[in-house]
Amino acid sequence: MENKRIGTKCVQAGYRPGNGEPRQVPIVQSTTFKYDTSEDMGKLFDLEASGYFYTRLQNPTNDHVAAKIAALEGGCAAMLTSSGQAANFFALFNICECGSHIVASSSIYGGTFNLIAVTMAKMGIEVTFVSPDASEEELNAAFKDNTRAMFGETIANPALTVLDIEKFAKVAHAHGVPLVVDNTFPTPVNCRPIEWGADIVTHSTTKYMDGHGAAVGGAIVDSGKFDWMAHADKFPGLTTPDESYHGIVYAEKFGKEGAFITKCTSQLMRDFGCIQSPQNAFILNLGLESLHVRMPKHVENGLAVAQFLEKQPQVKKVNYPGLESDKYHELAKKYLPNGGCGVVSFELEGGRAAAESFMKKLKVFAIETHVADARSCCLNPATSTHRQLTDEQLEAAGIPAGLVRISCGLEDKEDLIEDIKNALN
Repeated sequence: MENKRIGTKCVQAGYRPGNGEPRQVPIVQSTTFKYDTSEDMGKLFDLEASGYFYTRLQNPTNDHVAAKIAALEGGCAAMLTSSGQAANFFALFNICECGSHIVASSSIYGGTFNLIAVTMAKMGIEVTFVSPDASEEELNAAFKDNTRAMFGETIANPALTVLDIEKFAKVAHAHGVPLVVDNTFPTPVNCRPIEWGADIVTHSTTKYMDGHGAAVGGAIVDSGKFDWMAHADKFPGLTTPDESYHGIVYAEKFGKEGAFITKCTSQLMRDFGCIQSPQNAFILNLGLESLHVRMPKHVENGLAVAQFLEKQPQVKKVNYPGLESDKYHELAKKYLPNGGCGVVSFELEGGRAAAESFMKKLKVFAIETHVADARSCCLNPATSTHRQLTDEQLEAAGIPAGLVRISCGLEDKEDLIEDIKNALN
């Protein structure tokens, strides 16, 4: 499928049935797998043969769907996780350990901010948050001798800042570390970060990839381009023997194209068990098959709503990179020429109280702790998804207390605009 266009990959990549085999990706709803001899199974445990022995690590259904996502992103290998949070944790922890340091954009999803700033800090991994608008000099200044990764979101949730992927990749590579990019909002239909220099791409597949609010999940895609052995001293987990796996050196045995995902699966998935269920992977694949059809509609609705909001006197500010007036419009034209997503955030005059009052009056948009699916929804991040952040942290992340995040689904845009108009009035 390498030379096929994105729509064809959405429908057919990852699984090619043989003669007489199921046309749909089969759900392998089994925890374990049978082998004729202990020797056969031993080869799997030694990573000398490919196959399956326990679904906590790998499952055929998951691997078919992961292969599709890898094809969509232009990566060489991928794996599914139980959630987007698990994907981001695995992607970072796979190359970090106690004593490591991460440089991350401050404009990221609140749950990920908390993961890095609080939970991973308890594991001895420190972080320096930088503005997504920081200059190269400012980004360089954030790096330390123990920095092991750089992290950002293509389109930040919910601030909708656009990451200058090339700039962040250039700085990361100058310091010999990979750039990890969460590409949840644009999906590979609208942006493929690997083409701009990113090394690892993550997703909350719960969002647009599933697209129907039916199955929680995450994904990690490896570009296969980062040379771990060239920076062997920084990544001992990949470049020195893993005594928990018979002394295997992942970067030597599997090369730069296979080392990252193999270690992440055989070590982290083995120990943490954050596997996506085969049933959820099956549902995810159904969503992926229409992703290229749905994303243009989400973008159309998002832009129409943003343009309407921009003209309303009750609205203090609108964040949507598709707007010509938006701070990130030029970056959006570069990285997101077909549009970004259907999510719009805006600040109402009157702050948090006005935001809560406005949302109560919406009829089509539902108040949900969710975003990016077929049905339109909204929330006030400061009192929900980002409530663990202080007011100072909210401001640093570009999320004032009165911000409303709306996700435009697949309904008619005229009805969405009418709903917002009635609530504002």
